[in-house]
Order: sequence, then structure tokens, then C-alpha cells
Amino acid sequence: MTTTRCSWANMANPKYLAYHDTEWGIPCHDENTLFEMLNLEGAQAGLSWETILNKRDNYRAAFDNWDPVLVSAYDAAKVAELLANPGIVRNKLKVAAAITNAQAYLRMREAGLTLDAYLWGFVDNAPLVNHWPSGARPARTDLSDRLSKDLLKRGFKFVGSTIVYAYMQGIGMVDDHDEACFKRAAG
Repeated sequence: MTTTRCSWANMANPKYLAYHDTEWGIPCHDENTLFEMLNLEGAQAGLSWETILNKRDNYRAAFDNWDPVLVSAYDAAKVAELLANPGIVRNKLKVAAAITNAQAYLRMREAGLTLDAYLWGFVDNAPLVNHWPSGARPARTDLSDRLSKDLLKRGFKFVGSTIVYAYMQGIGMVDDHDEACFKRAAG
């Protein structure tokens, strides 16, 4: 029996399939994963998500498993090391954004706000289940516009509305699985 997946799931790449089957659209409440995914979505800007998935393990190693305390303290020597690392996307602005995002995240934590509570508060702590025609998912929504603007106000970088909508899909704030996808059928 053939498993029906979302039309975008690349069946030829095991990492892509695993991402679709075990992460995308599934509610995530783990602080470290939420921080990681925010930065990976920003790193993806202008590239394919498949490129980032293929480099994900390298990112974890290069960015100290996305420990925000460590990332927030990166200095010029660490930035130079990252920009010389062929295992990640070597873009100065994206590397700088990860450091800035760690600092913004730590300010939120110091103010008593977790990323989990903050993000999920935008959807009343329950995923929004959308019913887009197959292949007709929007690149952004009014909700991603609002979340993007708020993240920017809080000092985060590479969090435009399109990036934020992809992030919301990835962490399960929205369920955009195709109607025929087995993940939609699984409820």
C-alpha cells in the first residue's frame, strides 16, 4: 500500500521524508527545538528547505546544539569560524542573525516569557488546521504578519512574514498537510 503524503514532500530524500513524517505540522513545545527551527527557517531564506535539512546536523554542531546562552556570546573569532564552515550556509547576515536571535530570546526569558508560551499564545495554544487546496498554501497570512512584526519589535532578525509562516508550519502552529496526506488523516 502506498502512503500518500503532501505534494511537496521529496520522496527521494530520506531526511525530507522524515521531516515531513515526524516534524512538519506536529505541535512542538520544546524550547531548544523552537529556537533551532526559528534560526534554521531564517537560514533557509532564498534557499530550499531541503538544503537546510541536509545541513541540519552541521548546524547543530557549529552552533553548540543551539544553546542560546552560548550562541548569544559568540565573538568575532567564532563568527569567522562559522563563516569558514562549509557545513552551514556561510552568510554573514544569517550568522549574525542567529547571535542576535539568541540575545533577543534570552531577553524574553529574563522577562519571564518562554518561546513556547509566546508563540503558542498567538493561536490560543492549539494548532490552526487549514484546508488549502493541494499546492495552494499561502506564503504568508495575517497571523504570520502579526507574529513577524512582534518578533521584529523584540529584536529578532530574519523573521519576515514568509519565514515566520514556514516556521509556524514547521513547529505545528498551523497544520497545512494536504487533505489526502496520511498525516492529516492521522489527526
